[in-house]
Amino acid sequence: TTPADWVAAPPATVVVPAPATPPPAKGPSRIYYGGEIGVTFGDYTSIRLQPMVGYLFSPKLSGGAKVGYEYVNDSRGVSDFTSSNYGGSVFARYRLVPAIYAHAEYAAINYEFQTGLNSTEREWVPFLLLGGGLVKPVGPRSSLYVEVLFDVLQDDNSPYSAGEPQVSVGYAVGF
Repeated sequence: TTPADWVAAPPATVVVPAPATPPPAKGPSRIYYGGEIGVTFGDYTSIRLQPMVGYLFSPKLSGGAKVGYEYVNDSRGVSDFTSSNYGGSVFARYRLVPAIYAHAEYAAINYEFQTGLNSTEREWVPFLLLGGGLVKPVGPRSSLYVEVLFDVLQDDNSPYSAGEPQVSVGYAVGF
């Protein structure tokens, strides 16, 4: 044999497949949604729908948007007045403790006002709502909330008197 025969052939490359790794487990979604439904019956009838969607920026801070629609039938005056009001808002919430949050919201609602016996006028009314709420979990990712907000802008066309709180109860999934 010659020295060239003594050189071993390169070793065969052995490919060992890596063990299959499962995809990372998904954590809870940062998106939450819910809303409010309100009804008033009598001489003044109102049916309100206000869905919302929010995003958890951190465990304590979230923000989101709401859209709203309200059907109104008011028979307290000389003639019945029926209208539809609509609008939207953006909000931020900060959890002070797990069950209590501070809330700030800018809203604009398009109201139809009766200006005469057979005439109406529409106008956008702004609101800056500040206050807070209580949240109570009712399932793994759902909760009920009650919030009390005060309009600090007090636009001349606001339907709320100065200092009158807006109290609402809602349901949210993921909040």
